[in-house]
Amino acid sequence: MRKLILTICAASAFVACDKMNKDVKTGSDATSTNEKEEWKPVDSATATKAWIEYATPGDMQKMLAKSDGVWMGENTMWMADGGKPMTSKSTTTNKMIFDGRYQTSEHKGDFMGMPFEGMSITGYDNSKNKFVSTWIDNMGTGFMNMEGDWNASKKSIEFKGKMTDPSRPGKDCDVREVYTFVDDTHQTLEMFGPDAKTGKEFKTMEIKYTKK
Repeated sequence: MRKLILTICAASAFVACDKMNKDVKTGSDATSTNEKEEWKPVDSATATKAWIEYATPGDMQKMLAKSDGVWMGENTMWMADGGKPMTSKSTTTNKMIFDGRYQTSEHKGDFMGMPFEGMSITGYDNSKNKFVSTWIDNMGTGFMNMEGDWNASKKSIEFKGKMTDPSRPGKDCDVREVYTFVDDTHQTLEMFGPDAKTGKEFKTMEIKYTKK
C-alpha cells in the first residue's frame, strides 16, 4: 500500500513536471518562460524510485531519534560581542513524528525574566543530503530556516540560514548554529549571529544539554 501511494505521488509529480516542461517550450506560462535551465525529463520508474528513497527514513533520522526525551538546558546568552553574559535554565522535549521522519522539539524557559517558549522541527532531507530545521517562538512572528551538514569527526551539525532582523524592517540576517552530540546524555548548541553595531558574527548563545 505504501509503495502504491508513493508510485501515485511520483507519477502525479512526473505528469505535472512534464506539463511544466511543455509550457516552458511553448511559452504558455509567463513565469516559466523566464526559466534559464532546460528541464530534463525523468521516466516514471526513475521518479518512483527517487520518491521512495526520499521518503524512507535512514541512518540520519535514526541518529536524531536517539535524542528523543527530556533535556535540561544550562543557557548562556550575549546581547553584544564582549557583553556581559546572561544565564538561565530551560527544558527541551524531543519527539520523532511521522514514523521517524522528523523530530519536534518544544523548549520552555525564561528570557530576561519573561516566560519563553519555542518550537523547532528538524529532519534530514534524503534528496539534499542535508539536515533541515525550522524554528518559531513566542518572542517573534517569523520563522528561522536553516540547513546543515553532518561532520562525523566532530559529531556535530553546522546549520546555516536566515532569520528576521526586526531592527532592520523587511531585512533578514545570517545565523549559524553548531549542534554537537557529545555523548548519549550530553549535547551542546552554539548559536552565532551579527553584532548590532558592527555586523560581524559573534556567539550569541550557548546551551549545554543534559538528558533527564
